[in-house]
Amino acid sequence: ITLRYNLPEINLNHLKRMTTGTGIIQFSKINHPDISSGYTLDDNARALIAICMYYKISPSKDTLEHIKKYLSFIKLCQKPSGDFLNYLDEYLQFTGQNDITNLDDSNGRALWALGYIVSAGGLLPEDIISRANAIIELALPHVETMNSTRAMAFSIKGLYYCNSIKESPEYSDLIIILANRLVQMYRHEKGENWEWFEGYLTYANSILPEAMLFTWLLTGESVYENIARSSFNFLLSQTFNENGLEVISNRSWMRRGQKPDRYGEQPIDVAYTIMTLNEFYKAFQDEDHLSKMETAFNWFLGNNRLRQIIYNPCTGGCYDGMEETHVNLNQGAESTVSYLMARMTVGDNHM
Repeated sequence: ITLRYNLPEINLNHLKRMTTGTGIIQFSKINHPDISSGYTLDDNARALIAICMYYKISPSKDTLEHIKKYLSFIKLCQKPSGDFLNYLDEYLQFTGQNDITNLDDSNGRALWALGYIVSAGGLLPEDIISRANAIIELALPHVETMNSTRAMAFSIKGLYYCNSIKESPEYSDLIIILANRLVQMYRHEKGENWEWFEGYLTYANSILPEAMLFTWLLTGESVYENIARSSFNFLLSQTFNENGLEVISNRSWMRRGQKPDRYGEQPIDVAYTIMTLNEFYKAFQDEDHLSKMETAFNWFLGNNRLRQIIYNPCTGGCYDGMEETHVNLNQGAESTVSYLMARMTVGDNHM
């Protein structure tokens, strides 16, 4: 398999080009950052995870500065009440989009990123860890009120990372409360040929089985392990085919009992799939998870439905997605950060 002998070098050029003194810009026109698109908490939370992953491989002062910058952005989005807003314009004003969008998922992603930083405790300077912990403490009271499926899953990941460094009943109790909500959803929706938490598959699907996996690793309770395995196997059966990996289309979600709509594949879902496969591989040492990671990563390198490369090694950017007949050549923050997270996850396993 080509990947084993030919992993692209990690290239942070486009990530850094997309990053101002404030944080990472949301969109780009081809490879030119589009400052008028403003900033989101979502992108900066993911960028924080990616740059921290990179710091673990290659610590440097410059990388540390980027960690501080994305962390400061998360703090900037935190309201005095502890929860977070998601959208800022280029002048750092919160936009009206914050009032009309459900911000639960963004809050969950912020918690995931903060937990990931805290879990790198031995590596990062103490002041960064204590800043991340302070933001988490302020945000915690809102976690229990979350009902969005993915927000709960992201939060479980973040809390699991926090707990891995410093065990705390506050973290583990919250994880179990959220996980039990997911268990209830799963039991309610599960049916013949449908082993899932909702009546449809949408975006960031793999983080739901992953949240169950983390809850099992925390508690040892077999109910979480069983649901983690069955829901993940179900998801993989819907997304891996003769084209390699074909993630759920963002044009219209896949409903129970229907064939999935095709086209409209986004790098972020490929990255999440790779990260979840990696966690399952670490937990169960099943070689199938490893080979699927390889197949999934090769999606970026041209092993996909259109047989076109999605990652741009010249810029270090990643194209925004794959439509029916063409690749969207804009290289925004979400796709570029997604590629980097995927690349460092497979690098972790020295494929």
